[in-house]
Amino acid sequence: MRPPPGRQAPPPAPPRAPPPRAQRGRRAIAIAFVLPALLLLGALVVYPVLFSIGRSLFDATGDRFVGGENYAEIFRDPATLKAIRNSTIWVVVAPVLLTGLGLVLAVLTERVRWATAFKLLLFLPMAVSFLAAGIIFRLAYEQDPDRGVLNAMVVSVHDSFTGNSAYPTARAREDQGLAEEPGGSYGTTGTVTPGESISLGFVGVAPDAVPPEARPAQGATRTQAAADEVRGVVYLDFTPGGGGKPGTVDPKENGLPGMTVEALRDGKVAATATTGPDGSFNLKGLAGGSYTVRLPADNFAAPYEGVAWLGPALVTPAIIGAYLWIWTGFAMVLIGAGLAALPREALEAARMDGANEWQIFRKITVPLLAPVLTVVFVTLVINVMKVFDLVYIIAPGPVQEEANVLATQMWLVSFGGGNNQGLGSALSVLLLVLVVPAMIFNVRRFRGSRK
Repeated sequence: MRPPPGRQAPPPAPPRAPPPRAQRGRRAIAIAFVLPALLLLGALVVYPVLFSIGRSLFDATGDRFVGGENYAEIFRDPATLKAIRNSTIWVVVAPVLLTGLGLVLAVLTERVRWATAFKLLLFLPMAVSFLAAGIIFRLAYEQDPDRGVLNAMVVSVHDSFTGNSAYPTARAREDQGLAEEPGGSYGTTGTVTPGESISLGFVGVAPDAVPPEARPAQGATRTQAAADEVRGVVYLDFTPGGGGKPGTVDPKENGLPGMTVEALRDGKVAATATTGPDGSFNLKGLAGGSYTVRLPADNFAAPYEGVAWLGPALVTPAIIGAYLWIWTGFAMVLIGAGLAALPREALEAARMDGANEWQIFRKITVPLLAPVLTVVFVTLVINVMKVFDLVYIIAPGPVQEEANVLATQMWLVSFGGGNNQGLGSALSVLLLVLVVPAMIFNVRRFRGSRK
């Protein structure tokens, strides 16, 4: 019934609370469902954390209480300090690069016709285990260009612009008038004068390593030098099948083509020549006097072997590169999902006002994506702090210490030969202390996004 005019309707009666017995029944059912998860969480998370904290207060044997000594040792041990330094590099570099790459790729793929297929290709590395990815990149970073694909590309590009020596293993025949000089060049032990002819014998070159254009050198010794030149021959002082006389150009001995020969006077280069297919050279335009003949070190330079990706200087950046390959797709997909939810009206209004794409990206897209970018960045920080597999697999044994992060150092100290589980537990507690604030921040961001 309607209330009489001038009178308000009475407020609705509050819902009746369920009887205490019903409340207790609901609580019991809720506890019964939650209890297995709580027990599992306690067994797998809470107990190990508490045990590690307690274990970190004892020595390596676990019998003697040392208090905070293990924590102090963390900052005294050079290997652990390197691990902390490397972890800092990881936290500063990897999440920033991944978030930036994910943002750029997410924006660009919006304009790609086959955007779904492109995103799938970039996300596929997430399906590869860290163990398999580590093995892949360990092979890719191999120093030998015949095995490491990255160095194969680097060497190919280098050799396209810079020629290599054909005789990296050649050395002069002993006691035949040639001696090695500082820097790797070879020079005559005596002097020559214009009008003379000389023979320069080398060994150490495998017959199959001699250039295919090489010809027998004996014919080059028959040409007489003019009064203003020094003639000669550079040859392989080795007769296939045996025989021959050291220091003499035998009929079956080939010249070494492509060698640079210089005539020096008072330390200055007076003439330069390059040996022909039969190893002959002709140093022309020489004034009277004494000269020294030299073969520069470039003739014997070792071939370019590429970049030492897994050397002490580059091992950490190389492993970060492998991490980027795996996680870029993850960052791109999350940021792309946030980008799809942006209000298109704001973007179209900015275009109508005359803003270019860079201004729209910098002043509208990035600010609107700030919450998503923050979540992606913090998530990557948490993952980076726990990285273990890639570092342990990719870094070779000799440089393992240079690449270690806190997680690998914790394992090595505890189980990888250190046998000091007290110090290892202290490292695990330190890692937990560093990860927890980022996790709390991320959880709060997720809760805030629901409101």
